[in-house]
Amino acid sequence: MSQLAPALGPGLYLVATPIGTASDITLRALDILAKADVLAAEDTRNTRKLLEIHGIKLDGRPFIPYHDHNGAAQRPRLLSAIHEGKSVAFVSDAGTPLIADPGYQLAAAVIEEGLPVTSAPGASALLAALAVAGLPTDRFMFAGFPPVKQVAKRKFLSEFAAVPSTLVFYESPRRLADCLAAMADIYGGDRRAAVCRELTKKFEEVKRGTLSELATHYAETGAPKGEVVIVVGPPLKHAASATDVDTALRDALQTLSVKDAAKQVAEALDLPRKQLYARALELTRE
Repeated sequence: MSQLAPALGPGLYLVATPIGTASDITLRALDILAKADVLAAEDTRNTRKLLEIHGIKLDGRPFIPYHDHNGAAQRPRLLSAIHEGKSVAFVSDAGTPLIADPGYQLAAAVIEEGLPVTSAPGASALLAALAVAGLPTDRFMFAGFPPVKQVAKRKFLSEFAAVPSTLVFYESPRRLADCLAAMADIYGGDRRAAVCRELTKKFEEVKRGTLSELATHYAETGAPKGEVVIVVGPPLKHAASATDVDTALRDALQTLSVKDAAKQVAEALDLPRKQLYARALELTRE
């Protein structure tokens, strides 16, 4: 394929690599890695193993480590290469570059200078977890890694409590039980969730249940091995009481018209707009 496909034009190529199984790499990714003038990787040791598995040789090409600790120093070198008309392929440790890895600033710098950026999509722990979690995927939000410290973690998790979509988090196995317990407390213990670990690997496991059930399970069994993705289902809809409706309407009416207040509360509580409009009118007369 490399001999038949055209040469790469200058620019940055963001290449997705397997998150576990080495064969989960695309033909296009292999072609780019074989042809790029310069290779950059979050972990050159891991990437070197991948190249060896697929028979791709460096043949004297620059192979540059690019990660959180050296990004500022390496970006000028990579930008210069592209300005000189060279193709630069960047891969993260595993999965799709820029998803919870240091590639964002590199891509942003290339774009800022008006240079081409191309994506070669492929494996992603985020999408793999959504596929097997058994939770709604019509709307989802990737929240990344929660902070380590308790106060910061709870503040961070609270920001997503009312988001009306499935939430996806990456987490360290040793902090999994603690994170699930905080989620159960903040989001409600009956909210559905799934813990997906070692995705695409030999010991892949998906454990589904409520946040309370999962928190209890991992508190009892201890930290699992491998990479972990937590998928949390959308907030559960509970029937709003008349008091809840009136409180929400009164709050909305402080800044909105009757029509707009009724619309906002109807959407928030999943109730008929006409019913809320009539009640809002009554409240304004009171």
